Order: sequence, then C-alpha cells, then structure tokens
Amino acid sequence: MTATDQPRPLAIRKQDTLHRLTHDVDAWVSTAGLDGTPYLIPLSFLWTGEHLYLSTATTNPTARNLHENPRLQLTIGTVRDVVHVIGTTDDTQPTPAQAQAFATKAGFDPRPLPNYPFIRVTPTQIQAWREANELKDRTLMTNGTWQI
Repeated sequence: MTATDQPRPLAIRKQDTLHRLTHDVDAWVSTAGLDGTPYLIPLSFLWTGEHLYLSTATTNPTARNLHENPRLQLTIGTVRDVVHVIGTTDDTQPTPAQAQAFATKAGFDPRPLPNYPFIRVTPTQIQAWREANELKDRTLMTNGTWQI
C-alpha cells in the first residue's frame, strides 16, 4: 500500500466479500469450549447466500466446542485480503443440492460418514479489509444485516 492508495468503496468491498464467500474453499475456524480454551482449524465451507455450511468429525474439538458453545469466528482470505465472520451455529442440515455443492466444492463428501454432520453457520457480523486504510469501515454486516 502506498500513501495514495484509496480504500475500496463499501459496495465494492461487499462485492469482493461475496466473491470470496462464493469462490474460496477453506476458512480458518476458531471455537472455544465452555472453559474458554480456543481451538483453531482449517475447514472447507459452502456459502449459500445466507449461511455457511461446514463439516467436521463429531470427535473433533471444533464439533465438541460448538456443541457446548455455538459461537464461532472464521476467517477467509489472506493477511492482506481478509473476510472475518462472527456467527452462531446450529445443526440444521443442508438441502440435498447444497450438500452436493459442498462435496463438489470441497472435494470431500461427508454424507456417507456417520460421524461427520454438517454445521450451519449464521453470520452475525462480517468484516472485510485489505490494508490499514480500510480498517475504519471494515464492518459490512452487523446483527445479521448487511450495512450496505
């Protein structure tokens, strides 16, 4: 970044964020159990336009943590092109078409595995930024509502 670089207009930043949500495959997912111990893991995801779907083994700390505490944070992108999502989870399963889209996108199909349920994420906040000049207006979604 140079001193003359301008931050992206919010409408462009939202468009770029939706592109990342639609086209990126993996996210860093952060959870914590009731004791507050954090756990970070990369997981594949599917964006439906309203929710994200993840899948991980029920024996994984992520699944155990979300059973105790249904809040998570996940990050998509690179250090200089970040989409940061805070959300809540539930066990609502995807439609058959969404499950197939997940399998196609991720290159992994959890459906035949008995201990790999889908986890639905409902975003409550989405932030996006590339450089320090975009930090001021980084919040694009608050309380589940797009701000732009």
